[in-house]
Amino acid sequence: MKNIRVVAAIITREKEGQTEIFATQRGYGEYKDWWEFPGGKIEEGELPEDALVREIEEELDATVSVDDFLCTVEYDYPEFHLSMDCFFCHLEDGEIVLLEHEAAKWLSAENLDSVNWLPADIEVVEEIRERMTYSA
Repeated sequence: MKNIRVVAAIITREKEGQTEIFATQRGYGEYKDWWEFPGGKIEEGELPEDALVREIEEELDATVSVDDFLCTVEYDYPEFHLSMDCFFCHLEDGEIVLLEHEAAKWLSAENLDSVNWLPADIEVVEEIRERMTYSA
């Protein structure tokens, strides 16, 4: 089975005293219309954090700072095995512009289940809930 290594950004912001998390909707491929955390493939010799900054610039025309590692998700899709390193990030510079996704939204912790997440991203949502509950 083909192995794919990717990174995902859990971009957060504070709004009215509440933490919100940025989610994007795929506009292409077999999983079109499903929701995910933005990010992409790690290139040969690239550190995950560097890949994440590059991918967010390419996908969202924005600059992020990588804050904390959240988790690594290992997930078997029918066509490939996904290894996804997930990091909390925050916007440093730029307004988010959707260059590859068809939609995006900021979700509160209570609204994380309001979108149809890709299967691997469901595991990330569970980790986010654990982390937010633990730190509250």
